[in-house]
Amino acid sequence: MSADKILEDARELHGDIVQLRHALHRHPELGLELPRTQEKVLEALADLPLEITLGKGLTSVGAVLRGTAGDISGADRPTVLLRADMDALPLQEETGVDYTSQVAGRMHACGHDLHTSMLAGAARLLAERRHQLAGDVVLMFQPAEEQLAGAPMMIDEGILELSGRRADAAYGLHVFSAGGNTGRFETKPGVMMSAADALFVKVIGQGGHGSAPHQAKDPVPVLAEMILGLQHMVTRQFNAHDPVVVSVGMVKAGEAINVIPDTAEFGASLRMYSDAARTKMQSAVPRLLEGIASAHGLTVEINYHVGGRVTVTDEAHTAFAADQIEELFGAQRHHRLATPLGGSEDFADVLARVPGSFICLDATPEGRQDAAFNHSPRATFDDSVLVDGTALYTQLAVARLAQLTST
Repeated sequence: MSADKILEDARELHGDIVQLRHALHRHPELGLELPRTQEKVLEALADLPLEITLGKGLTSVGAVLRGTAGDISGADRPTVLLRADMDALPLQEETGVDYTSQVAGRMHACGHDLHTSMLAGAARLLAERRHQLAGDVVLMFQPAEEQLAGAPMMIDEGILELSGRRADAAYGLHVFSAGGNTGRFETKPGVMMSAADALFVKVIGQGGHGSAPHQAKDPVPVLAEMILGLQHMVTRQFNAHDPVVVSVGMVKAGEAINVIPDTAEFGASLRMYSDAARTKMQSAVPRLLEGIASAHGLTVEINYHVGGRVTVTDEAHTAFAADQIEELFGAQRHHRLATPLGGSEDFADVLARVPGSFICLDATPEGRQDAAFNHSPRATFDDSVLVDGTALYTQLAVARLAQLTST
């Protein structure tokens, strides 16, 4: 099957893919419940020969396309899984595009509307080629990636075995709005993205008058010491070649400048790039914070939330994905990342169970040197990459099934 033909057919779908993307963008939804998004996806897939399964605990869409080539049946039929996330972010859009969000306080600022539209387009291209596929393709339309919750739930509900057996390979795709290299694909074998945990801390003291701190137990300086202590801990207890990032994004204390409050709180994002560093963080953080509180005669409540795991791509599957990118678009459109990305992905839960890869696609608007990055209320994405992502999803499934059935 010709990669050129796949790209040509994807270009013919461009208008439909853009239309779906804009419709999704106008009506963003958050978290696990995306009924309107689910409805649009089902409409886009309605006339295709797919076996559709809807989520029970979340508004996911799973679909199986059965290839009709060859005589492989039952448990021996190979399966490739393709995943797109569908949820938006709690942001007020400030892009000014003519398809801007119509829902106050919600925006597709991470490009999930592009992922969903590209996978819907790929479903159509793959359906047109089902007579050439000697295996099955599972389409995973996932809610709640921003909460790092949707993929584990879909796994629990059976997405990896939706075709009747565990998928042999899994591929995901993510767009970025500010790389400055529109249309460039990026891959990385091995550790590609960080694990993400969350920390919520309440320092409990005893309030009093600001003029007499000796008659109170002031939680504010203790909180400040904790925040600085976490930064010192990272540099002195963790290997610089196995990095850890602690970012305090929330601090709350008091209501008046002359009143010492009873409590003070902060919240932090914790990023690690290995299971060893993550395990160490889970014991080192409480030990440090409890020690600081005790030293000042205060107490502390610590809520350490374990989130998404490290995203690790399979080396062979990542090399395969790079080959498909270069076959479709040429070597100049592919770049191998030298270091992992700082973000986190719950597609990591899929890759922990099924070998595969995760591919980045630069969607910087043409001519925008000042483009805002993902998660900004001003983040915009170039619609031109919709064709590229649709073609790559299709090529990955077609080529991988061909490999699996030839061995």
